[in-house]
Amino acid sequence: MRTTSWGSQGLKASVEGLGAMGMSAFYGGRDDVESTATLNRALDLGVTLIDTAEIYGPWTNEQLIGSAIGHRRDEFAIATKFGAHVSESGERGPIDGSPAYAREAVERSLRHLGMDTIDLYYLHRVDPNVPIEETIGAMSEFVAEGKVRYLGVSEAAPDTIRRAHAVHPLTAVQTEYSLFQREPEVNDVLATTRELGVAFVAYAPLGRGVLTGAITSADELDEGDFRRRNPRFSTENLSRNLAVVGKVKEIAAAKGVTPGQLALAWVMHQDGVVTIPGTKRRTYLEENVAAADLPLTDDDLAALDAVAPIGVAAGARYNERGMRTVHI
Repeated sequence: MRTTSWGSQGLKASVEGLGAMGMSAFYGGRDDVESTATLNRALDLGVTLIDTAEIYGPWTNEQLIGSAIGHRRDEFAIATKFGAHVSESGERGPIDGSPAYAREAVERSLRHLGMDTIDLYYLHRVDPNVPIEETIGAMSEFVAEGKVRYLGVSEAAPDTIRRAHAVHPLTAVQTEYSLFQREPEVNDVLATTRELGVAFVAYAPLGRGVLTGAITSADELDEGDFRRRNPRFSTENLSRNLAVVGKVKEIAAAKGVTPGQLALAWVMHQDGVVTIPGTKRRTYLEENVAAADLPLTDDDLAALDAVAPIGVAAGARYNERGMRTVHI
């Protein structure tokens, strides 16, 4: 796995990290034994950025990572996030970007991870009721104190990114990006990160699994899987999206790779973009890692542009409530 600069502030990590969310939350049942094996296998394969958040569980994902690979701390960078208020009893509340909550959250994440320092600390969602300058100002104190090395924001609009960066240089901006979710190319988020020298971290680069070709119906998903209620997974929308996946499969077959590998390679061929595909199984991890070395020609990129143009996906990426929390 090749290493690259994540932004221009000094963080270096593998071009493909590992999103650990699904090991503990949102995608159905847990298997901590397999997740532990997957985390360790990722490090063995040279994946050096592990991505989590306090809301994943909440906290159980951070605790899993600490217990699974904490003894290998010098082999990876850890990224975690805060944003939605979580009480000490684990109840989730509204988005809270206040300095007081930022302080509470960072101390708690350090404790749950069992680590002295967080390499990359994100504001998970922008709080519309707290000026971004106040939130980032508080987070910059954590850097000065040695609790955090680098800062990032997630799902922020270009003006917010600029304002945050002016308070303390950002290392990363995390946003959903894939062949199904190409809006960052037209809403100026990707252009802004490139201009500022900030890493664009693409999450859900496999379209939450659809681009692998392995999902044909939301009924196949675990009862607790949030995708069952995701607009893109409704019967009508999924049918339309799978028609696109069929075309991606044809291009992938001609190259002798899986559609998921082709989709991941496309993301990593975009300038200034790194990615964190998520999985809780070693088999899928190994398939994803192989995509980092997949060369794409200009003809390949043109073919993918033709079958998956901007706006091709049917259905919103979140429900109405979720969409109100992005691009703020």
